[in-house]
Amino acid sequence: MLADIKVIAFDADDTLWVNEPLFQDVEKKFCEMMEDFLPHHSVSRELLKTEIQNLSDYGYGIKSFLLSMVETAIKVSAGSIKSSEINRIIELGKEMLNAPVEVIDGVEEVLKAVQGKYRLVMATKGDLLDQERKLEKSGLADFFHHIEIVSEKKEPQYEKLIKHLDIEPAHFLMIGNSIKSDILPVLNIGAHGFHVPFHTTWELEVVDKKVEHENFQQLEKITDVLTHLN
Repeated sequence: MLADIKVIAFDADDTLWVNEPLFQDVEKKFCEMMEDFLPHHSVSRELLKTEIQNLSDYGYGIKSFLLSMVETAIKVSAGSIKSSEINRIIELGKEMLNAPVEVIDGVEEVLKAVQGKYRLVMATKGDLLDQERKLEKSGLADFFHHIEIVSEKKEPQYEKLIKHLDIEPAHFLMIGNSIKSDILPVLNIGAHGFHVPFHTTWELEVVDKKVEHENFQQLEKITDVLTHLN
């Protein structure tokens, strides 16, 4: 029951602030750079394959994406890529790291409304330094009782977080834009999940599955959280 909720955890990327469009914009620029070697769609496909292969070594985030772009550039050019072009790819990565953080409409309204009524947690995956930097830039840090940045968001990570918070799964609500990372794992361990879709989703986070569960709510926008909690 939602009345039993004590802790609300929020995903960060594309739940609290805009993230995926930045990756898509840089990927487009990268593919245009590589068009002398392969068509745009082929470069994009090769980049995704490289990202998938590198996840176990680099994890998620901008630095992983940057290294995958460099590796893909070397691969699709058969090693003929110029150092100046490699440098441009590095510059694109640094531009991403230094980009301003755009907080999604309605986020601050929701955080202000639930702060004090629940313990608030930011639970996200990715590069520690980058996620800490984005949180600071967002101006949202003071809303959160606890910050959890992990390499993966699966059942074991959520179970560890819930144990650390000293609550039962039934007292935990996760809010996020990814069915795969934010919803299915928490439902599997007996917690609650609110899905708030973002207009674009990274291909590896897409799941073709309709969720039907008593602890699940499908929302249209972040401010709908308040309707369901009141």
